Amino acid sequence: MTGTFRSLRGFNYRVWAAGALVSNVGTWMQRTAQDWLVLTELTHRNATAVGIVMALQFGPMLLLLPLTGYAADHLNRRKLLLVTQATMGALALGLGVLTLSGLVQLWHVYVFAFLLGCVSAFDSPARQTFVVELVGEDDLSNAVALNSTSFNAGRMIGPAVAGVLIASVGTGWVFLINALSFAAVLGSLKLLRVEALHHRLTASRGRSGFIDGFRYVLKRPDLKALLLMLFLIGTFGLNFPIFISTMSVTAFHAGASQYGLLTSTMAVGSVTGALLAARRARPHIGLLLVSATLFGCGCTLAACMPTYVLFGVTLTMIGICTQTFTTSTNSLVQLSTEPAMRGRVVAILLAIALGGTPLGAPIVGWVADHFGPRWALAVGAASGFAAALVGIHYLRKYRNLQVRWEDGWVRVSLDAPAPLSPLNPLS
Repeated sequence: MTGTFRSLRGFNYRVWAAGALVSNVGTWMQRTAQDWLVLTELTHRNATAVGIVMALQFGPMLLLLPLTGYAADHLNRRKLLLVTQATMGALALGLGVLTLSGLVQLWHVYVFAFLLGCVSAFDSPARQTFVVELVGEDDLSNAVALNSTSFNAGRMIGPAVAGVLIASVGTGWVFLINALSFAAVLGSLKLLRVEALHHRLTASRGRSGFIDGFRYVLKRPDLKALLLMLFLIGTFGLNFPIFISTMSVTAFHAGASQYGLLTSTMAVGSVTGALLAARRARPHIGLLLVSATLFGCGCTLAACMPTYVLFGVTLTMIGICTQTFTTSTNSLVQLSTEPAMRGRVVAILLAIALGGTPLGAPIVGWVADHFGPRWALAVGAASGFAAALVGIHYLRKYRNLQVRWEDGWVRVSLDAPAPLSPLNPLS
């Protein structure tokens, strides 16, 4: 098997991918049910409350950054994942029991979101960097893209199924089904052939490991540009639970099943973007520049769409751009980072991508509450255009970007990238 699905040649990655797909579907079912529970059952269409839940769920990625990257670089990642995945399943079970019993209150959701965020803060860097142990350096970019495909396939299936279940049996059962789905990924971790895993360099156990990660990034202009672009879009643009839920309920007056369908529609574009990324041998920063610009255009169009159907179609375009941007950023950062530093740098990446949500989500939710969901989408559009400007600045300063009009065509020229080195830009 070659091309787009070449990583599936290995037994370990096939087993991991199968378990992860089941768990991803359950995770997206819970996200949809949680947002719906807060927006329509525990509050009266309060987008700010949804933003607070997102902030509590993703905030620990920033708070625990000194520990999470260190753990990913020093601990056995497979064993760490067994613990984190089991704990996340237990939290889903607890929230499901509370909801089914009729005792759930808004503050309960806040607490469970924060606890889930704490566990995810350790899970995410370990899970992202565990990929290289499954496939090795040569297929890393492909495996990262296939992981994103699996994640967004879950995003395509999970919300639609959750919408139907919410309408028929209620949100509590959705949480219980997600708890059960964690058995799949735990089983896949147990079935891996440990002797076939690709060994990695182990980081030294110095107390300055966390600071070393930041020092490493600060010496790298390419990483700084990538992470700043990711911060802008991750903080103000990747707030789709707010965008979609408020547009669905407020602008189009849709029910739970229609809300779930909109999230799944966006995931169709995300899966497409991830599969396109899997075909590329190696991404480059120019691709991020284009995808960030198109992300801004897509959010602008979505804010202007007059009907539910047209809004859903626009979400497909946004999904392609979002997945191209995030997958390419992840691959670029991992491929251009020393193996012994990879866990800490990826932890910084995830802290920026997800930890920015505590800053952006309440702001975007406030805009949606006071000015309407279309203006909230305008904030997302601005983040895409701002990220594109960061990319242009980097290319002009370090790659001598030149744009000129020649023979009726726009011509773009760049200096050749520096050789791949821990101290030089990758692209």
